[in-house]
Parts: sequence; structure tokens; C-alpha cells
Amino acid sequence: MKNCTITIFILLGLTNDPQLQIPIFVFLFFTYMLSITGNLTIVFLTIFDVHLKTPMYFFLQNFALLEISFTSACIPRYLYNIATGDRSITYSFCVIQVFFTDIFGVIEFFLLAIMSYDRYVAICKPLHYITIMNRKVCRNLVLCCWLAGFLIIFPLLTLFVNLKFCSSNIIDYFFCDASPILKISCSDTWLIEQLVIVCAVLTFILTLVCVVLSYIHIIKTIVRFPSAQQRKKAFSTCSSHMIVVSITYGSCIFIYVKPSAKESVAINKGVALLMTSVAPMLNPFIYTLRNKQVRQAFSDSFKKLALVSKKKEIV
Repeated sequence: MKNCTITIFILLGLTNDPQLQIPIFVFLFFTYMLSITGNLTIVFLTIFDVHLKTPMYFFLQNFALLEISFTSACIPRYLYNIATGDRSITYSFCVIQVFFTDIFGVIEFFLLAIMSYDRYVAICKPLHYITIMNRKVCRNLVLCCWLAGFLIIFPLLTLFVNLKFCSSNIIDYFFCDASPILKISCSDTWLIEQLVIVCAVLTFILTLVCVVLSYIHIIKTIVRFPSAQQRKKAFSTCSSHMIVVSITYGSCIFIYVKPSAKESVAINKGVALLMTSVAPMLNPFIYTLRNKQVRQAFSDSFKKLALVSKKKEIV
């Protein structure tokens, strides 16, 4: 890691107002704990419940693990910064945080695209669903998502670690992200900035095209169903995924809708907070509240735990 003199950065966080630090800490701690609890619940349910062994829940299990990893890559460090008042972060840790937040973010887009394809096969080709989406194919698709994320982010990281910082070490963000770090570098960042834009746009467009095409075919198939009950059931299996897709892609699109240059940093912070804290908290509730099988699995697991505790009390 080539550096001039600066090896420690200062993260400004979401705001400099000391009166807002405690409310922000409470909010982020609450959302983080809900996110971890909710996503871990989905992971355990999909592992231990025999009714949730289909490809759809296999992908949901991986998505929940990804959400845990993504939010854990940035929120705990920011909570530590608020609690201790120490906003400093070493250059090495900053680079590691950039790598993990970016790779988890890229993988999330690819996994959402794979999940939309899974819904397409389930609704448009139900007779061939088990054959097409067998266990080996599902594992390979998830592996491809992780491989794609690594191949996209790692080459950028090799360029990123060679950046030099000569004057400013103030990062106007609440975690280390590529964009605010590039702004304070005294190196020529033109190539990295162009590569970041190309990789981000390609990832966004490729996955979005897959999602859109999948749902175009899904909607065409559903409207041909003879009964309203069939159409309602088909839409209900896709509704949770569609909501999560809307939040994820909508947040990224919103980043580029900037009313002014001065407000762009504040907007980016707000969108980043939504993606790293609020969305990982909401996603488990979206999938559980709108999915009858997950609700039933949760209810059965709760009843089993209650029964086990009663037996222990009797003994």
C-alpha cells in the first residue's frame, strides 16, 4: 500500500451534531440487531424445516446470509465510532471495508437476478422446475454470484491500494466507501473512477435486464391463468421478491437523482444508510409476513421450542 504520510483516516459519520449522536446510535443498534436476528431466523428455518428445502428457499437462505455480511461490514464499526468518540480508522482496515462492502453489494445484485430467474422457471415452466433448478444447478448459480462479485471488485482493489494520500485524511461518510476516498486522494484517479463507473453500470444493467425480462414473462404467464385464485397465488410467490428488488434497485437509481452538487453527499449518505441498515432489517419481515410457508415454519419452530421447554420444566 503506497502512501505519502497519511495512514489514519477520520470518518465524519452521518452528522457532526453531538445531540444527534445518541439517537443515531440507538436507531442503528436497534436496526442492526433486528437485521441479524431476522436474517438468522430465516437461515435456521431454511436449514432445519423440511418444508423449506426448495430452490426458492435455498436462494433466500443465501440472501439472508449475504444481508448479515453486508450490514456487518460497516454498521458495527460506525457504532463503535459513535460509542467511543474515536472516528479514526487505519488505511488497511479502510481498504478491507471497501472490499467487503463492495463485493457483498455486487453479489446482492446478481443473487436477486438469480432469484428472479428461479421465479420465472417456477411459474412459466412448472413441470420442468425440479429438473432445471436441481440442487447442483442452484449451488453453481450461487457460486457464480460470488465469483462474479470477486472478479469485478478484486481488479479495482489492486488499483485502489496504490492510491496516495498527501493532504486530507477526512472522509465525509460513515464508513469507508470508494467514492469519498477517491475524492481525497492526491493520485490520478481518472482510470479508477472510469472503471468503477463501468463495473457499476454493467452490474446494474445486466442484473436489471435479467430481472425485468423474468418478470415480463412471469406476468404474461400469470395473466393467462384461467382462475383468479391461481393468479393471486402466483403473484403472492413473487411479491416479496419484487418488493426487495424495488428497494434495492430504487435506492441505487435514487443516488443518481441529485438536486444539486451540495446535497449529493447528504443524499448518498441517506441512501447508503437505507441499503446498509434499513433494507437488511426490512427484508426478513417482507419475506416472512408475505410468505405463508415461512410463517408456518416459524410457528411450528416456536411451538417445538415451547414444547421442549415445558418438558424440561416437568422433568
